This record gives sequence, C-alpha cells and structure tokens, in this order.
Amino acid sequence: MIEIEVKARASHRFLRERLAAIGAKPEGIQEHLDTYYNSPVRDFSTTDEALRIRSVNGRSVLTYKGKKLDSVSKTRPELETEVDGDSARSILIALGFFESGVVSKKREVFSYQNMTIALDSVEGLGEFIEVEKQADCNIEGHCDEIFAFLEELGIQKEDSIRTSYLEMVLERNR
Repeated sequence: MIEIEVKARASHRFLRERLAAIGAKPEGIQEHLDTYYNSPVRDFSTTDEALRIRSVNGRSVLTYKGKKLDSVSKTRPELETEVDGDSARSILIALGFFESGVVSKKREVFSYQNMTIALDSVEGLGEFIEVEKQADCNIEGHCDEIFAFLEELGIQKEDSIRTSYLEMVLERNR
C-alpha cells in the first residue's frame, strides 16, 4: 500500500472546532514514542527512507517507509508489522542498525470521508495536522482530495510540510 500524507503546522483549538462542525469522527487520543533507526549499509537520511519502532499504549509496530513518490506530499510506500518492541530493537542493534532519533508526540485521531486526520502535538516542535489516505493507485487524485479538504480547514497547499518530524527534531538539536 501507498501512504498518501500531507502535513502542516496548525492550531489545534481552531481545527477541533472545525472538525466537529463538519462531522469528523473522533477516534481517540494516543501517546506515540517513535524510535528511528539507521542502516549500517546505507544512510536513510540520504536515501529518503525511514525505519522506526512506534510504541503506543504498550503495543509496538515496526514500520519501513520508502522514498517519497512526489514533490508536494509525503506519499510513499509503507510496510508495517506488530512486534515485541524490546525484541525488535535488540534484533536491529544486533544487525548493526543504530538509533538515529526519537520523536515523542500526543496524537488526536479523527476519521472523515476515508481519511485519517491526526492533530499532533510534537514535543519540542509544536502543533501539526496530518491527513492521510491509504491507496494503491491514483496517487495524484487522492493527493488533490487531501489538499482540497485541508483548504476547507483554512490550510493552503503551500503551507504543507514535507519534512518529517525526525528531520525537524534532528535539525532543532543541531
């Protein structure tokens, strides 16, 4: 599957009101701890890939994100599997992978018209909105749909950010 995702900085207070007004369904609040790993044979920051273990409410998911597929969104192939977080970390370290950074965030999740909307409060970075869809075709059409939805919320296409939270955290820490 391809994850079609668009992110922007945004005030959550305004967005909560707007999402409620259009009938977006609240799905819950999550605490995410994302630990990213880099490869011993290629630098993921250079190849535009990501490998992470996300821990949410005692559950861990190993995620690989491939290279971005377009120049306006964060659309990319994504593979995920549930894992035992400690064991997966030990396996990655034993294979020579190393921790490249940690992102901690609180995520409020909503669903609306086959889209997942996340209001993210990222430690040290601030408030963001991420809107995503899963698809296997018509990437451009789905991207346009997400940008049209964001525009309804007052967020313009040029406000979108392609930089990952990890990249922002690493830049902030330099």
